[in-house]
Amino acid sequence: MSSGKILVAQGGGPTAVINQSLAGIVLEARRFRDVRLVYGARHGVRGIVDEDFVDLTRETSHNLEAVAATPGAALGSTRDKPDLAYCQEIFKVLRAHGIEHFFYIGGNDSADTVRIVSEQAAAAGYPLRAVHVPKTIDNDLVGNDHTPGFPSAARFVAQSFAGANLDNAALPGVYIGVVMGRHAGFLTAASALGKKFPDDGPHLIYVPERPFVIERFLADVKSTYERLGRCVVAVSEGVHDGSGTPILAQLAKSAEHDAHGNVQLSGTGALADLLCEEIKGKLGIKRVRGDTFGYLQRSFIGCVSDVDQREAREVGEKAVQFAFWGDCDGSVAIRRTGFYSADFVLQRLQDVAGRTRTMEDEFIAPSGTDVTDAFRLYLRPLLGSGMPDAFRLRMAPVAKAAGGGCD
Repeated sequence: MSSGKILVAQGGGPTAVINQSLAGIVLEARRFRDVRLVYGARHGVRGIVDEDFVDLTRETSHNLEAVAATPGAALGSTRDKPDLAYCQEIFKVLRAHGIEHFFYIGGNDSADTVRIVSEQAAAAGYPLRAVHVPKTIDNDLVGNDHTPGFPSAARFVAQSFAGANLDNAALPGVYIGVVMGRHAGFLTAASALGKKFPDDGPHLIYVPERPFVIERFLADVKSTYERLGRCVVAVSEGVHDGSGTPILAQLAKSAEHDAHGNVQLSGTGALADLLCEEIKGKLGIKRVRGDTFGYLQRSFIGCVSDVDQREAREVGEKAVQFAFWGDCDGSVAIRRTGFYSADFVLQRLQDVAGRTRTMEDEFIAPSGTDVTDAFRLYLRPLLGSGMPDAFRLRMAPVAKAAGGGCD
């Protein structure tokens, strides 16, 4: 007889819609008569190992709906990257509590965690159904047309660059915006969706899928600045040279490293500052500014795609349906159908776990500094309704009458 207990947790970076998936799981699970208790683990897998659980069965539907519409991770998240021994501890706790359904909302590493826990349960003959629910603003989960969290972050990036472009047009100079994305450039590429007129920025877009050469970058900026009198640049934090060495590591005298030994790309404005210094020092352009979007793009309240909200809810609901009506563990994936609609499938955990999707070649312009119309058509439906628009004065000239100025 089933224990009737399920557990849900959230991992990795928060997003604007991850709580929609949480609510989708909890509310859909309540519709199944076999479900007796719905637990939530605080701060991801760390909360499982520490047995830091909350009873989500006691949450009202009204409050769950309110939380669903709130960005961030309501249960708290973690950056822990579990190995086999860690996952064995997770399984030990699940078994001790008699939990027979485990849902983990997260990215690549979260999928890998679910895979290992699933294998541990199978080896022990324990009746655990484990399902990975997709989430990441990087849009780098394989087997997915796109991933919940990405459309809202992309909407923020597109609108931010549209605003930066208006600012830069009013007070010309060079502007650099550094966007999240260590290996995949989808989010940086989204900056192109803020363009309306041919001379709008970003004029140059650099993604990790193409090698970044400092000398070529400076030549691109110089050419654009001479042609337009200004230049707006979007750069992925993970841009690297042909050998794979991050540009930040090349330019910085010393670079911070994260817990996994990787050069610390997020949470620092170093890359933007260093690129700005290169432009000032080698091109002699005085008005040069740089921003690092950092955490702003992940959970920005009030800039959420309604398409993203809806689909994030649906992947949570479908995860429960797959778990109770299916006969295997897996990872929920979004597939595109028609001009734009979404379907949901359950793919094998080993097909997504620990793997990284990067931008397809068809999405990157031959120049390597722009995106193609194929990418624009891919992303536009995901940004949702109500995207703001920008307009210009028609600038009808008035003939001079005062003789051309002072002596």
